[in-house]
Amino acid sequence: MTTTPDLSGRIALVTGASRGIGYNAAKQLAAAGAHVIAVARTVGGLEELDDEIKAAGGQATLVPLDLTDMTGIDRLGGSIHERWGKLDILVANAAVLGVIAPIGHVEAKVFDKVMAVNVTGTWRLIRSVDPLLRLSDAGRAVIVTSNAAHSARAFWAPYAASKAAAETLMRSWADETRNLRLRVNAFDPGRTRTAMRAQAMPGENPETVPHPSEVAAHILSMVDPALSQTGLIYQAREQRWVSYQQPA
Repeated sequence: MTTTPDLSGRIALVTGASRGIGYNAAKQLAAAGAHVIAVARTVGGLEELDDEIKAAGGQATLVPLDLTDMTGIDRLGGSIHERWGKLDILVANAAVLGVIAPIGHVEAKVFDKVMAVNVTGTWRLIRSVDPLLRLSDAGRAVIVTSNAAHSARAFWAPYAASKAAAETLMRSWADETRNLRLRVNAFDPGRTRTAMRAQAMPGENPETVPHPSEVAAHILSMVDPALSQTGLIYQAREQRWVSYQQPA
């Protein structure tokens, strides 16, 4: 599923946009016609992204912001409303790994940071932009997740728990908005050549793992105004939609 929709005139917010999947998703959204609001902590990475988008004829607005800055996230929503009056696309990609370690060896400050960015920051972002996405004629939200949420492998507890929580936020949000034009889904990129994967798998040959540009291409189909799915997870590696939700 890698079709490229026409996103001309649409406003897209991408977090974690200074590198990896977020960087490439932002570039591809801009190439498809969207005005990209690129959010990340790293100013240098954002400036490089801006240069590439502009060189290709696209448009971007840079927002240096740490997703542990909760009031900053609130202000972001207000600023988007003042400037554009709506938001069409959210790609909630920013996340941190924490550490790969036995659960009893994880430091409290590390666990708290993972939850602050991956869960609380995601919720705060949803809370900030939900009213804006409802104002779009085809609001699309993509929450980037991981198979770690379901495999629950040894030593991955903080990250796995945070992604499971983020998926649950997505499913509840999708159910709340099921009768609206807003579509809310999660995206599982699978193995991807990112700095986070290098941190988790230091001995792996990166050339054996798909480049973020290949993986990010799937996100464009997930923000297509014609998309009908909501409350599901798209697995890029298998190129399929899945649901882990149990019947009520």
